[in-house]
Amino acid sequence: MLNISKYNLVFLCFFIIVCLACSSKENSQLKKTIIKEEKVVKKVTKKIIVKEIDTINKSNAISFLKVYGGLNKETIVLFKTRLGDIKIKLYNETPLHRASFVFLTKTGYFNTTSFHRIVPNFIVQGGNSDHPKTRKLRMKYNYRIPAEIKTHRKHKYGALAAARQWDNNPNKTSSPFEFYMIQDKRGSHHLDGEHTIFGEIIDGFKTMENIAKLDTDKKEWPLEEVFIKAEVIK
Repeated sequence: MLNISKYNLVFLCFFIIVCLACSSKENSQLKKTIIKEEKVVKKVTKKIIVKEIDTINKSNAISFLKVYGGLNKETIVLFKTRLGDIKIKLYNETPLHRASFVFLTKTGYFNTTSFHRIVPNFIVQGGNSDHPKTRKLRMKYNYRIPAEIKTHRKHKYGALAAARQWDNNPNKTSSPFEFYMIQDKRGSHHLDGEHTIFGEIIDGFKTMENIAKLDTDKKEWPLEEVFIKAEVIK
C-alpha cells in the first residue's frame, strides 16, 4: 500500500504540473488574443476618426473635438512665413479650441490661409484668404466652438485668441478658422471676457512685429500677403 501510494503521489504531481503547464499555455494564448483584439479596436477607432474628419460640422463638432483632442494631445504649433516663424503654445484648459486648432493644422486648412488683417498697435489676424480652397474648406466644415473664456486669461502682448461674430452671438461662440494675436505691448484688455484666449506666442515676437509693419488697404488687408505654413511640432 505504501509503494502504491508513492506511485500515486508521483502521478498526481505529474498531472498537476501538466495541468499548470496547459493553463499557463492557455493564459499566454489568451493574452496574445487580447493584445490582438486591442490592436484591432485601435485600428478601427483610427478609421472611424479619419472618416469623421471628413464629416465634422456644426451638429457633431463638440463630440468630435472631444474625441479628437483625446487622441491628439499636442500643444505646440509652428507658423512659417516669408517674414519669419512664430511658435505658439496652446492651452489645455481650453480643450475644444486646442483640438480644433490642431485639427485644422493637421488637415492643412491653415496652409491655404494668410495673415489677412493688420491693425498696428492692436492685433495681427490670420486664418483667411481669397484662395478658393480656403472658402471650400470653410463651407465643408462649417462649425463653431463654444466659448471657453477663462477670467485669468488676459489679452496680454502675444496672446492668441479666437475671432468671433459680435452680432447675434450672445454665447460668444468662436470661429474655428480665424485667430488673432495681440500686438499691443500694453495689452488689449477691453477684449478680456469677450473672446476665448486659447494660447500664446512663445517664440517669434519679432515676426509678429514685422507683419504689423506692412502696408494695408482700407480694409486692413496687407498689400503684400503673408501666407502661412503651419505644422504641429509637439
